[in-house]
Amino acid sequence: MSVIEKISDITAQNIADYLRIAEPTTEDINFITALKGVAVDFILKYTGIEDAAELDKYQDMVIVVFVLCQDMYDTRAMYVDNSNVNKVVDTILGMHQRNLL
Repeated sequence: MSVIEKISDITAQNIADYLRIAEPTTEDINFITALKGVAVDFILKYTGIEDAAELDKYQDMVIVVFVLCQDMYDTRAMYVDNSNVNKVVDTILGMHQRNLL
């Protein structure tokens, strides 16, 4: 894997390599591309940063994208088990809550 210093340099193939998908199919690449978009959006909403280009200033955000993609890929169910909601899903839904009564 080449050195990746900013989020905009991360390719779907980089994420596939991180996920250890040896020969990603077109469907895998499409799904991984969607995962990257969701991960970046998650980071923006979580941090309050408004511009994705600004994330490129922070090299440590690169691993956050990889880890979020891995979590979303590995845990593709809403419920991890019967009593625990997926934390990424719970956080994303929490960021969009409007009925806080």
